[in-house]
Amino acid sequence: MKGRVEYLLKWKGFSEEDNTWEPDDNLDCPDLIAEFLQSQKTAHDGKRKAGGEAEGDESKSKKKKDDPEKLRGFARALDPERIIGATDSTGELMFLMKWKNSDEADLVPAKEANVKCPQVVIAFYEERLTWHSYPTEDEKKEDKN
Repeated sequence: MKGRVEYLLKWKGFSEEDNTWEPDDNLDCPDLIAEFLQSQKTAHDGKRKAGGEAEGDESKSKKKKDDPEKLRGFARALDPERIIGATDSTGELMFLMKWKNSDEADLVPAKEANVKCPQVVIAFYEERLTWHSYPTEDEKKEDKN
């Protein structure tokens, strides 16, 4: 994404709906990344030997055909169900939006989501809200004794 590597993560103990795109520099799992890259290399080498056209060439030609016609984000005129994750890897806060009656999620600008579906945005933040308690002065004095 804009020159930065991102990985689609499946979170342990969570469903596929909770998968998120994360920038490489947010991750601390070199073994998993190495394993993934090796599996991609193996799959890529196998396809190159099996077919005449390389995997990259095939996906590029398909992408060019689909992109102009394929709507993304709120342009799809679907109702937002929930926000799966958030990233600012592009320099702008983006939400990964899950849509009602669709298996395909889209990255949408947070500024747009704030206006078009504020309750969904609020629910996303509320789900992740955590409270930190700090010791009172009395508790601090008890710890010293």
